[in-house]
Amino acid sequence: MEKKPLVYFLCTGNSCRSQIADGFLKALGGDRYEVKSAGLEAHGLNPRAVAIMEEAGIDISNHTSDVIDPELLNRADYVITLCGHADEHCPVISNTDVIKWHWGFDDPAKATGTQEEITAQFRQVRDSIKKRISEFVETGK
Repeated sequence: MEKKPLVYFLCTGNSCRSQIADGFLKALGGDRYEVKSAGLEAHGLNPRAVAIMEEAGIDISNHTSDVIDPELLNRADYVITLCGHADEHCPVISNTDVIKWHWGFDDPAKATGTQEEITAQFRQVRDSIKKRISEFVETGK
């Protein structure tokens, strides 16, 4: 059996953006990629992220919020940061063959306003991440 390339999504708290990216890549390209996500810290899975992914037909309710695993980080084929803080503070990767990208997205957990406005921000970030994941699955970059 051929080894699937490992894609490791990193964010600050592994509660929203990295979880959304993880869910979409598993749904859209999970047959081709091993997918993991983690954070510099573990803030817990954001219930709004679970709800807006459910709207998109993807169940991430069983995901866990994890801190970066150095072993996974160093065997990853792709390390993709989803927020500036994670990009700036990502641990040193000893694997010189890794492809490291930064795909910056606003943090929907910091959205303010009415419940509807906050949910709209989560949906906007979700849809932006889905578009970027789709592009990655189609083109490999």
